[in-house]
Amino acid sequence: MRKTTIAVAASIAAVTLTLAGCAVAPSSAELDAQAAAMMKASFRDEGIATMKRLDQDLGQQACSSDKQPSDAVAKKIEEESMASIRWPAGGQYIGDWREGERLAQNGRGMTWTDRSAASSANGGNCYNCHQISKAEISFGTIGPSLYNYGKIRGVKDVADPATAAIVQYTWGKLWNSKAYSACSNMPRFGHAGLLDETQLKHIMALLLDPKSPVNQ
Repeated sequence: MRKTTIAVAASIAAVTLTLAGCAVAPSSAELDAQAAAMMKASFRDEGIATMKRLDQDLGQQACSSDKQPSDAVAKKIEEESMASIRWPAGGQYIGDWREGERLAQNGRGMTWTDRSAASSANGGNCYNCHQISKAEISFGTIGPSLYNYGKIRGVKDVADPATAAIVQYTWGKLWNSKAYSACSNMPRFGHAGLLDETQLKHIMALLLDPKSPVNQ
């Protein structure tokens, strides 16, 4: 009986200590600070991959949280992202769809082994997330299918003023996807400097040019 009493008392003491430990657990802010410190201690500048890559803007901070941003924060993210879009010089949105297909197939670039941002052009890696051309049988499904993207939206002539809205939307989505969806997972190709203006025009042609295999 005495041994049982001692065992029960020990168990109660253990639970009490556990609860006491929980009572002084670090706050969410403290845990975030600890995580940030660990990240900074684990990375270093290497090639084009600098410590700046650890800095988060409002969209990244809000959308990497365990809670969805409030409507007010989401709206602010979208407004800031929309303001960041740089529209093409001279209103020329369309390049060569053949070059766009090469970019869509190419997933290289922006790695720490690249010694300079100008060492070689990045790819778009579009097939990693989307179906685009029917000829390609290997593609991701993280994003929606883009096959017949322009055809479905009635783009028969990219110069037709009637298609201006979809042309501008497509450019904006490629430049900074968070302008249209605060927590979009799509890379912000223009905003982040992943693709330059000329490359984006080629991707635009792949999606919208009626002669592109995407729209056949």
